[in-house]
Amino acid sequence: MKLKRFVSIPIVSVFVFLGFSYYVTIFIFIEDWFGLQTSAGVLNSLIFTLLIFLFLFSFSVCVLTDPGEVPASYVPDVEQNQSPDQEFHKRGVYPSRCDKCSAHKPPRAHHCRVCRTCVLRMDHHCVWINNCVGHRNYKSFLVLVFYATVASFYFAIIITICTFNKDWDSIGNRPLKSFYFGCWCTSIGLSLVLGTLLGWNMYLTAHNMTTIEVLGPNMLKWLWPTAVSHIKDGLSFPTARDSSNQ
Repeated sequence: MKLKRFVSIPIVSVFVFLGFSYYVTIFIFIEDWFGLQTSAGVLNSLIFTLLIFLFLFSFSVCVLTDPGEVPASYVPDVEQNQSPDQEFHKRGVYPSRCDKCSAHKPPRAHHCRVCRTCVLRMDHHCVWINNCVGHRNYKSFLVLVFYATVASFYFAIIITICTFNKDWDSIGNRPLKSFYFGCWCTSIGLSLVLGTLLGWNMYLTAHNMTTIEVLGPNMLKWLWPTAVSHIKDGLSFPTARDSSNQ
């Protein structure tokens, strides 16, 4: 069952850290800053809760979605491969056979040693979702990183404001100071790491595949991880020559 993918140390670690972050953000920092009985406290709590929900939903989609295996019936089109395809020649990528699967694999497909299968347009195997990031779940992965980045920056902003607005001279509680400082360092570091990851993936998307191919033509559905009706079979991709002939 696909639910077995959730049984891994990295995924459990994500849930534990997420639960800790949610608790301290809502019941310690927002409570300390605004108070949960105020309208500002309720609003910030709802915003952070929504971000965490969208992150969890995107995370679950990434874990449970099959990244896309190469169909057993796939055979490359010999005539098409012999044509002067601009993209193949520019990238130096040609249909080939997998040494481990002993089967044909289309361009951009790679064999995953962990999943032990060839994955369509494989990006990488991610231990944090216990799954490959490939043709069918790349969008949900991109959306996941986006929501994680936004949530971490929101988390960092709240902690930063609470930390620097607190009157530490009158408190004199050393363990509390260490806790606040540790949470602040964690939030800043996490925001930088996730922000870099998001920027890198957006850069790869812009240079490897157009935004329309990944996210779809409807901008209203870009941030919904299951809106993937625009994704094709993953066996062939439009090229510059195809577009010019239309």
